[in-house]
Amino acid sequence: MKKGKNIMKKLCTILGIIILIVIVVGLSILKNNGGLKNNTSNNGASSSKIYQSGDLFTDRDLEQSADTARTTQYTVSDGENINISKAGTYLINGSAENVTVYVEASDTDKVQLVLEDLSITNETMPCIYVKTADKVFVTSLGANSLKVSGTFETNNENNDTGDNLNGAIFSKQDITFNGTGTLNIESTQNGITGKDDIKITGGTYEIKSGAVAIRANDSIRIADGTISLNAGTDGLHAENSSDDTKGYIYIGGGNITVDATDDCIHGQSVVQIDDGILKLNGAEGIEGTYVQINGGTLTINATGDGINAGNKSDSYDVKIEITGGTTTIVMADGDTDGIDANGDIVITGGKVDVTGTSTFDYDGTATFTGGTIVVNGTEVDSIPEPIL
Repeated sequence: MKKGKNIMKKLCTILGIIILIVIVVGLSILKNNGGLKNNTSNNGASSSKIYQSGDLFTDRDLEQSADTARTTQYTVSDGENINISKAGTYLINGSAENVTVYVEASDTDKVQLVLEDLSITNETMPCIYVKTADKVFVTSLGANSLKVSGTFETNNENNDTGDNLNGAIFSKQDITFNGTGTLNIESTQNGITGKDDIKITGGTYEIKSGAVAIRANDSIRIADGTISLNAGTDGLHAENSSDDTKGYIYIGGGNITVDATDDCIHGQSVVQIDDGILKLNGAEGIEGTYVQINGGTLTINATGDGINAGNKSDSYDVKIEITGGTTTIVMADGDTDGIDANGDIVITGGKVDVTGTSTFDYDGTATFTGGTIVVNGTEVDSIPEPIL
């Protein structure tokens, strides 16, 4: 009987160890995927990148060409809309006024719109309106131009969904922009509005907007491209009012210039920059809950805060983390901060060069374990304390 009890005790011990291992592994997986609010190790350094580029873009997202030999071709004509209702590749060219390209396909259909030397001017509706599809690719070849000049009414006779169609391109589905050409957008409202994910992987874009240049609900993901934004409010803005794990911005490359009257880059949850050349001029350079800079060359000129982390999402710690790259911030005079966190600041690598009266401000802790910090032209060996 005693032998049986010993066996049971050993089995219980082994079972307990197995359960503990499962819990530890599960927590580790959640942490690495950004699923836990606390995405840090005990010394304050990040355990990993929040997002991995390979998980954010498909092979087709990254493809910059189109098989124009196997396309349905449309040439736009004044006042005549184009209606696309099934999967396929569609080449659209020509010049016209008051035209909307509608995509209303099955939720399993992938649609590729190839814009080749296309020019559309519209006063009452978006130039491109994606209602339904699994995913839409907008591939630019040659020189293309989309312009909207009016204020769209939600009860417009061509708007049977009642949506606020506030963009030269308005998409209710995932949309990817790629190609080897150029796309110029001018809008009295948003430049591009996406209700899901917006991805840019190639091409040249110049967007001038009365409101946000590029706005998405779920995410904005940039892998490459030359992007110039002149925005009446924010340059890049991602925000999801019903799911605060979303509303993030990822930049993994490209040459991006933003001139904005408000935030150049605003992500509700996460702003992650892995690479690229960014020139940001605005009231604030970057704003998010968790801002992580792992690489790239950033130049920020701001009249408010250069980089700001505030509590906009309960799913992530409020933190500014810099692990690599070169970040140069020049602040205007007044009540401004170069790097301002309503939580922690962690610098483990890269070069950070801040010029201004208040260069660093934080409510939590400041950790500096690697890299270079230059404050008003002088290299320092610690993160300066906030000016009270």
